[in-house]
Amino acid sequence: MKTRLLRLTPHENIYTLPNILTFSRLLAAPLVGYLVVYDHHAWAVGLFAYAGITDLVDGWIARKWKLQTVVGTVIDPMADKTLMTVLVGVLAWKGAMPLWLAGIILSRDVLLGMAAIYYRYISLPPPKTFSRYWDFSLPSAEVHPTGISKINTALQLGLIGWTVGMPLMVGNGVGAALESGLVGMQYLVATTTIWSGASYLYTKDAVKILTPEESEQRAMKK
Repeated sequence: MKTRLLRLTPHENIYTLPNILTFSRLLAAPLVGYLVVYDHHAWAVGLFAYAGITDLVDGWIARKWKLQTVVGTVIDPMADKTLMTVLVGVLAWKGAMPLWLAGIILSRDVLLGMAAIYYRYISLPPPKTFSRYWDFSLPSAEVHPTGISKINTALQLGLIGWTVGMPLMVGNGVGAALESGLVGMQYLVATTTIWSGASYLYTKDAVKILTPEESEQRAMKK
């Protein structure tokens, strides 16, 4: 029975370099938040830059050396959203970001997170146990970010980096101009955040539930 179950729900290799880089970005999120809370702005900007660089590098490595995994399609946006959630919360708490904007960003992410939990549950082949649910080497569904969602993520990360780095710019002659630009960026991000959240409702292939055959093919590639 166990052999048959493994054949029906094959595992894929999740211990790839792109996934390790993504996990490191996930772990860096609370540390960046800590640095912002205690006003270590230079260190916060540096670690935030590391997160941004690894976000680009892990995808490039995965595509170039064919190391894409189903779990990678899940944890990559999860790492981005964890970093975003931590920093949005911290910046709003410190008064560096308007509460209305933080509310829009966090509400969208909560709704998408609830949708991800639902799709993982309905796509997981039986038996639907707690351990199998959290075993990300069992591919069951793929998430494909929409075009506007990719743009929104880039704009949100730009806004967060801009806001985190603002204390380093105060007093050097460009702070006032950057603050004016920051307000415009906030309204732009609010617009793209709402748009990108709605895009998952009308984009057909944003979430794809894998068939048993597709799950096996994903695992056999690893």
